[in-house]
Amino acid sequence: MANPAPTNAAGDTDPERAAPSYWDTTPENQAPTFRNQNQVWPVRVIRRGDAVRPLPPHARSLEDLTFEVGGARLSVGDHMARRTAGLLILKHGEIALECYGMGNGPESRWVSMSTAKSITATLVGAALHDGAIGSLDDACEQYLPRLRGSAYEGVTIRNLLRMCSGVAWREENDADGLPDGDRLVYAMVSRRPGSVFDLLCELPRAQPQGVVFNYSSGESFLIAALVAAATARPLADYCAEKIWGPAGMEADGYWQLDSEGGMELGGLGVSARLRDFGRFGQLVLEDGEAFNGRRVLPAGWRDLAGQPDSAATAFGRLMPGSPVGYGYHWWAVPPLPGGVSNGAFSANGLYGQIIVVNPIEQVVIAIQSAWRQPHDNDAQVEIVAMITAAVRALRTEPAS
Repeated sequence: MANPAPTNAAGDTDPERAAPSYWDTTPENQAPTFRNQNQVWPVRVIRRGDAVRPLPPHARSLEDLTFEVGGARLSVGDHMARRTAGLLILKHGEIALECYGMGNGPESRWVSMSTAKSITATLVGAALHDGAIGSLDDACEQYLPRLRGSAYEGVTIRNLLRMCSGVAWREENDADGLPDGDRLVYAMVSRRPGSVFDLLCELPRAQPQGVVFNYSSGESFLIAALVAAATARPLADYCAEKIWGPAGMEADGYWQLDSEGGMELGGLGVSARLRDFGRFGQLVLEDGEAFNGRRVLPAGWRDLAGQPDSAATAFGRLMPGSPVGYGYHWWAVPPLPGGVSNGAFSANGLYGQIIVVNPIEQVVIAIQSAWRQPHDNDAQVEIVAMITAAVRALRTEPAS
């Protein structure tokens, strides 16, 4: 998504001053911008709970991990030099590796980008478990009456989660003019209450629902609005009750709003510490059963949300040349040699934000980055190689 706002004025000497937009930064101010989104956007606090989940050290440290990419042997340090701000690897909820770069430390908050989509979808599971949402096959206007008469009328919650609504949307630039992703950014920058919702209500229908996968940050916003309406709570408050507290987060988070005192942007804008993103992944890994024994998600939600459940979202069907599949706002990882990714899924965000959940291996990985472009194929290849090596290394019990 392009940026309609300028970056910092020349001569600004505050090293932690964020640029007006994280889509338009310099190499120098990108990390402060990703750390300090509450300087730039209206936010609502996601309150931590009373108890912090401990993350003790794992018996097998991965500090000496190496992996091969393109015939070269790389170390963890080599990967951190690729504008990596944080890397956390958990096995059985224990820290096998924790590294920071780009000025970050354990207390730094970092912006989620689209990994927030997976948090939003998880709140659908919580609302379903609570009974605030009756069924994933309910039509969305049952909870958001304003959608009546729009292209979203009749679209089920399940097809919103799959991103198979059939409503027209272009996330990124192509040859046909201003993409809807940019229109979403302009709506956000306006800070006008309801501007994002207005944009979505104007969209036309392109396909029948359930037939075609079409990635849309707008639909994540709709899901967030739907959960807030169903629970009669601001999304950040509901997130505090159902995720932040039960996962045992150590610090408050922030969720970016569409306007002052407005609605959370369900597709982006959560700022949190690296360990707390790891704790979110651990809560999902454990199928919504919190570390204190309280269940916050329906039994089986992890496997339902983390894997494709339709032809349109099956492995290899999403985009030309891509082997991945899609669950409910999670990217399903295709099988890799050695079975290291079987059943794994991930939350992915621009500029290198990743949360990997691997139930079979009992591994969670959280990565925070500041790539200089939204997508970096070389960095992604390196990350896959690193994760594969890490999972294999953690299969080996340490010597006694």
